[in-house]
Amino acid sequence: MNRILSSRAVRVELALLVLVIAVLYFAILWPVRDPHPKPQPSHGVLAIRDVKIYPSPDAPPLEHANVVVRDGLIEAVGPEVPIPPEAHVLSCQGCILTAGFWNAHVHFTEEKWSYAPWTSAAKLNNQLADMLTSRGFTTVVDASSDLRVTLSLRRRIESGDLAGPAIYTAGSGLYPPNGIPYYLKNSLPFLAQWLLPQPSTPEDAARLEERNIGRGADLLKLFTGSYVERGKVLPMPEPIARAAVEVAHKHGQIAYSHPSDFAGTKVARDSGVDVLAHAPDSPDGIDEAFLRSLVEHHMAMVPTLKMFSTTVSKKPAYLLPIYAEVRQFHQFGGQLMFGTDVGYMTDYSTDGEFDGLKLSALGMTDILRMLTTVPSERFGVIKERGTVEVGKRADLVLLEADPSVDVVNFSRVRFTVRNGRVIYQRSSGIVEQK
Repeated sequence: MNRILSSRAVRVELALLVLVIAVLYFAILWPVRDPHPKPQPSHGVLAIRDVKIYPSPDAPPLEHANVVVRDGLIEAVGPEVPIPPEAHVLSCQGCILTAGFWNAHVHFTEEKWSYAPWTSAAKLNNQLADMLTSRGFTTVVDASSDLRVTLSLRRRIESGDLAGPAIYTAGSGLYPPNGIPYYLKNSLPFLAQWLLPQPSTPEDAARLEERNIGRGADLLKLFTGSYVERGKVLPMPEPIARAAVEVAHKHGQIAYSHPSDFAGTKVARDSGVDVLAHAPDSPDGIDEAFLRSLVEHHMAMVPTLKMFSTTVSKKPAYLLPIYAEVRQFHQFGGQLMFGTDVGYMTDYSTDGEFDGLKLSALGMTDILRMLTTVPSERFGVIKERGTVEVGKRADLVLLEADPSVDVVNFSRVRFTVRNGRVIYQRSSGIVEQK
C-alpha cells in the first residue's frame, strides 16, 4: 500500500513539475521566440488616384497625381500614371499623400498590452489603431518596454495577424545605480522595480546590453538623467553609459538617452549617445554653446513637447525654455525626429505635438523631415522607406487637409498604408475594386 501511495505521489510531483515548466515556458520563453521575424510579402496591386503628393520634404509637390503599388513596392508615381484595371483603388478626393510617418518615441507599457501573445487580433487592432495607425504611423520606436510584449506584437504584425506598424524596440532601459525614476516607483510593484537593470559598473552595463540585444532589442535606451524625485535628477556615471553605448554601436545599433537636465545630457553627449529621447526639461546650463556641442556630436533629438505640457505643467515659464531649446537646436543644424511618448502618455492625439513644434518655429517641411526622412536615415533604412519614390516600400499616409496650410493637418489622417496594405482607414474613406 505504501509503495502504491509513494508511486502516486511521485507521479503527482512529476505532473506538477511538468506543469510548472510549461507555465514558465509560455510566460517567459514562448513570447520572445523569433525576435526578428521577416515581414510577410504583400501581393496584389493598390492604386491611389488624384491626390496631391509630397514625395519628400525637399521635392516640389505633385498635383492631381496617382500612385501605383505592386506587391508592396511603389511601381509608379505621377500625374499621368495610368491605373491598372486589376487595382484596388483608394478614392480620397482632395487628399494629401506623404511617406508613412515615424513615431520615434513610444512605449507598450500600459496594462492592456500585457497579454499581447494571447489577446484577440480584433482587440489589439483596435488598440493599435487608437494609439498609432490612426495617427499615420507606419514605423514606431519603442523606447523601452517588456520584450515579451513588443516582440509578440512585432511577430503578430509581421505575420499578417495584426494590422500594425513596424516596431523597433529597446527592450529594457538601463538606469543609474539606485536610479529608478520616481514615477515608476509609484506605479510598478516592488518585484518589477527590482528587475529593472541598474548597472553599477561598466562591465555590468556591457553585459546587460549584450543580453538585451541577444534577446531581440534593436536599440539601446539609457536613463542618463533619471528623476529619482520630483525636481531631483540623478545622472548615470559616464563610464557606465559609455560601456553600454559601445556595445550598441558594435552591433550596429543606435543609442537613445533620457537626459532630463544638463548633467544627464552631458553624460549622453560624452558617452556617444545618438538620440536624445526628450528635450531636456530642466534648462539650467543648456545654453547656445552647449546646444552647438550636441550638434557637433551629430546627436538627434525627439522633443516630445506635448508630453511635457500634458504630464508636467502647462505653465509658460516651464514650457517656453523647452521650446527655445528645440528652436535653437534646429537652427544650429541639429536633426529632430517626431515622437510623442505615447504609452507613457495615455492621450494619443498628435495635435498638441504639432502645436508645440509650431511654437518652436518649425514649419511644414521641417516637420515632414521629422516624420519621414530623418528617422529613416538614423535607422539606416532610407533606401527602402521615408520618401514616395519608385522602388521604395509603400509606407504611405493620406491626409484630409494640407499641412502646408497648417501643420496640425498632419494629424488629419484618412488612410495609413504599410507595405502596400491598408492598415487603417477612417469610415469616410472609400476603397474601390476595379
